[in-house]
Amino acid sequence: MQADEKTVDGGLLPDANGKDPNPGGQTEGSKWEKPRLSRKSLMKCCLVKWIIASTKQQGPDSTDGDLELSMVRHQPEGLDQLQAQTQFTRKELQSLYRGFKNECPSGLVDEETFKTIYSQFFPQGDATTYAHFLFNAFDMDRSGSIRFEDFVLGLSVLLRGSVTEKLRWAFNLYDINKDGYITKEEMLAIMTSIYDMMGRYTSPSVREESPFEHVEKFFQKMDRNRDGVVTIDEFIETCQKDESIMASMQLFENVI
Repeated sequence: MQADEKTVDGGLLPDANGKDPNPGGQTEGSKWEKPRLSRKSLMKCCLVKWIIASTKQQGPDSTDGDLELSMVRHQPEGLDQLQAQTQFTRKELQSLYRGFKNECPSGLVDEETFKTIYSQFFPQGDATTYAHFLFNAFDMDRSGSIRFEDFVLGLSVLLRGSVTEKLRWAFNLYDINKDGYITKEEMLAIMTSIYDMMGRYTSPSVREESPFEHVEKFFQKMDRNRDGVVTIDEFIETCQKDESIMASMQLFENVI
């Protein structure tokens, strides 16, 4: 697959002065609204583009529409069950599975695959650390591999879930050690990995201290009882009430 050049709206990251320019594309005095997910925006997702590209390489599918299970080590649930559990249509699930099966014949995807995907889409940055964190967020049972079901359930939340569902998923990403709390160090590690991967694509360019400043601002707002950690309730409540944070949380739609 050929790497895509990817430009990022500077409004998703602080400008050179550490401020969020025009967060979320909103005009002065307007209220932030959840962006609508079109087919075009769906195709901005790196993981979806990876799958679709593989499907095109494979050519038209000759099956009758159900999942082919005989040749894979891990056999996923049926399409009907996955359709009920996700926001994807049956046709979308079929396309996703064809590509997934072509790239991962065993029915499982490992961390090295994630690193390869993101290094292709962000060739001028270092995507290794971010790919590691993102893989761990999908790998809920810590097995070291991701099943097709886990893959599409995660994508469904990230691409078509409610605001609260997306925030819960983002909290899980930030909560690196999965203890139910986010520390400032964890938030900085995730934010730095994102800047390392895509910082050069922002305009204006990102300063080295920007991740730290970004985290300091976020953490000050989120850690309401000043106990040094952020709970999931603090995280969700603060994000939903703060338009600038909600706008910045849209960053995930550019790096998933």
